Amino acid sequence: MPSQRKSKRRGQPYRPLDMQRLASVPRVVTRAGREYHVQSLSGSAGQKSYVCPGCGHPVDATSPHIVAWPLTAPFGVDTGVGARRHWHTYCWGSGTTGGY
Repeated sequence: MPSQRKSKRRGQPYRPLDMQRLASVPRVVTRAGREYHVQSLSGSAGQKSYVCPGCGHPVDATSPHIVAWPLTAPFGVDTGVGARRHWHTYCWGSGTTGGY
């Protein structure tokens, strides 16, 4: 028997998915035999600058880029957030590892 309660969302306008937000959800990618957490960032008002391990050039926090970190360290210890590296989208997409 159906519920007698009325849906709160009934009659509200359709709200499309925010594709940028959806793209920023971390995913697991296998590269060079290792698994990495990978997350796309759209850029923020951050003041920090990073060095891309793929090319060695600065990655500005305000520009869109990729953040990646290994699922596990080479010796089996979980590294987590401390091992994050910020990549230019092109450098990550081209498959360069820069020793990472």
